[in-house]
Amino acid sequence: MIEAVRFAPSGPLRGSVVPPADKSISHRAAILGAMSGGPTEIINYLVSDDTEATLVAMEALGAGVERAGDGSGRLVVSGVGPTGPTTGVRVDVANSGTLLRLLPGWLAGWQGGRWEVDGDDSIRRRPVDRIASPLGEMGARIEATDDRFPPLVVEGSELAGIEYTLPVASAQVKSCLLLAGLRAGGPTTIHEPLPTRDHTERMLGLAGVRLDREGSSITVWPTETFELDSVEVPGDFSSAAFPLVAALLVPESEIRLEGVGTNPTRTGLLSILSRMGADIEIEQGDPSGEEPVGSLVVRHSELTGTEVGGAEIPLAIDELPLVALAAGFADGETVIRDAAELRAKESDRIETVSRALQGLGIAAEPTPDGLVVRGGNRPVGGAVDAEGDHRIAMLGAVAGLASRDGVEVTGFDAASVSYPGFERDLAGLTGA
Repeated sequence: MIEAVRFAPSGPLRGSVVPPADKSISHRAAILGAMSGGPTEIINYLVSDDTEATLVAMEALGAGVERAGDGSGRLVVSGVGPTGPTTGVRVDVANSGTLLRLLPGWLAGWQGGRWEVDGDDSIRRRPVDRIASPLGEMGARIEATDDRFPPLVVEGSELAGIEYTLPVASAQVKSCLLLAGLRAGGPTTIHEPLPTRDHTERMLGLAGVRLDREGSSITVWPTETFELDSVEVPGDFSSAAFPLVAALLVPESEIRLEGVGTNPTRTGLLSILSRMGADIEIEQGDPSGEEPVGSLVVRHSELTGTEVGGAEIPLAIDELPLVALAAGFADGETVIRDAAELRAKESDRIETVSRALQGLGIAAEPTPDGLVVRGGNRPVGGAVDAEGDHRIAMLGAVAGLASRDGVEVTGFDAASVSYPGFERDLAGLTGA
């Protein structure tokens, strides 16, 4: 039986939160650590369902994973290096779309190997043709269900470097091709139509891999092996976005979010909310780290509608559901466009967000590539079905705090995919 959790209207949010470790960076640190030729110490690895699936997968492929065992997120991954991943393995990615799309890039170039990659029911609805097609151009052999969906079979083969223009801006597809390029017969160049998160490039550069960037293009050069000594994972901006938006929406709130990753390829939400009238102060931390980190001070704000599209979309793709929620409390109409990518997430987020907002009494209309939301009044509240999507579960909780009558969230346990302590952190801010 799927349980429901009710989130009652809240008084002002006060205090500080350190968000959980960045999920995207944690996945990449574990994967690159497993690929490397030596041990990689990972500090502040995210402890969640999604990232644990990545560690289990890396162990299945032959990497060693030594966990601190104290819940601190400190671990050491011992890579397989030039010997390559263990072949003949069925890899279960569970619910991790990042692992699903990055892993074939590593496996495709190991000649003589064969792997099956599969996951849960949600993963089996996530398309993989966007990685299978360019990998095929490199010479990879990949079979997928209906040529599009998991499970997929990867057979290692000799790869050639290619020049490839991404049809849709996607950090996951870009990262997959960068990993495949490490074992190609020559350089691989990827042209991005719009900037996307650059964690993979930063981490490969930290490991000494040759990368050349010119404008919107990045070239990776093959290497026999590399070593990634240490990675410190900052707080996840996408997770911090939920208490951030809660503070904007609940009257008289003021909170501080500490140790948040402020990589500009991830923080498009801040520009969007600023345009809507949000009072958010950014305090940048030590600039010497590989990933920029800072603190955010957020105060309740009266918001107005806006238009979101174009180059903003990939910089805020995971936070667009929260933009839609904020729009429901804002004065006027908000239009989100150019975001068809939302239909290929853990759920079809254009549809699930529309249904969630409508269930709260917010006027929301799905479009082929986004949403139209009409705000103006404090939503009454109601019920939200997370539909197995962690971000919809947390959206419902935030809506409950800011609504008039509260919100019941069915399937709230999905939040553990990325933010296991979310309910606890919200309670700390509300004084509950």
